[in-house]
Amino acid sequence: MPLRARQRCHAALTGLAVLAAVAAMCAGPPASAAPAVPAADLWTEVGSDRADPLTESQGLASVEVPAGSPNRYTGIGTIPLGLAGRGWNHVGDPDASYDGHYVEPYQRDTGSTKMFRVQAPDGRWSEYVHTLSAGEALNNSWVAVSPDGQWMLSGEWGTMNRLLVFPTPGVNAATSPSANLPQAATVHLDRAVRDVQGCDFADATTLLCSSDDPAGALFGVTKPLLRIDLSAPPDGTADVTGQVTALRQLPLLSSCFGTFEAEGIDYDRRTGTLRVIVVSPGFCVLTDSKTYRLLRG
Repeated sequence: MPLRARQRCHAALTGLAVLAAVAAMCAGPPASAAPAVPAADLWTEVGSDRADPLTESQGLASVEVPAGSPNRYTGIGTIPLGLAGRGWNHVGDPDASYDGHYVEPYQRDTGSTKMFRVQAPDGRWSEYVHTLSAGEALNNSWVAVSPDGQWMLSGEWGTMNRLLVFPTPGVNAATSPSANLPQAATVHLDRAVRDVQGCDFADATTLLCSSDDPAGALFGVTKPLLRIDLSAPPDGTADVTGQVTALRQLPLLSSCFGTFEAEGIDYDRRTGTLRVIVVSPGFCVLTDSKTYRLLRG
């Protein structure tokens, strides 16, 4: 091959190599190998919607009552000014009972309490404050209301081997905005979970959870979708156990390279649709953060 032709070929290959490198950087880090799970519990991405970084970046919930209610989202932009002025500066992943009581979890930077804000089906809001139990973390990342509506699970940030059980504020007759919301029981997990950002009941004894685990050492995959199988439906009278399984890595797609953040999760029993928020890294938090839709199978 003549020298000039070889030079043109070399330049073209160099350009292709640069483009390939740039494309690899924009695609983000390679996904870890997905764990082996039963075919009956495989979840496949079927679509996505842009997640607004101010109002849709923390959590989401489908609301069945009143009929035709839109999906609800939380983010820093959804915190009422009055709450923020009292120090409640973080809202987590919400949930709703099947009769239409919508619950948002709140935390603040200091103190010994966390708060659950409840909207009844008639639109009225109430606040229920929980004084921390011994050893309980201050954060209030998510809530999951049991299918019978009477009990609510909540989780703590970090590496944990338990979930907390509360009577559902505004639904369970034992709760009152004027009284402390007590912890009723504990879910003891058979293995540790890390940085769980949301859980939702798929049925009376099955939870689907989003984990923001950045390391992947616990399950062999980062940012996993988890299933927790409970030994019995929580009823607040006794502790139950939970068997944890990693189902897959959550979708991590962006035009930017960096660290994604898995956020809240919602399972809509009416359609069988699982939705989960994943916030994109860097500048792309503004442009291509997404709420992914997944279906079983």
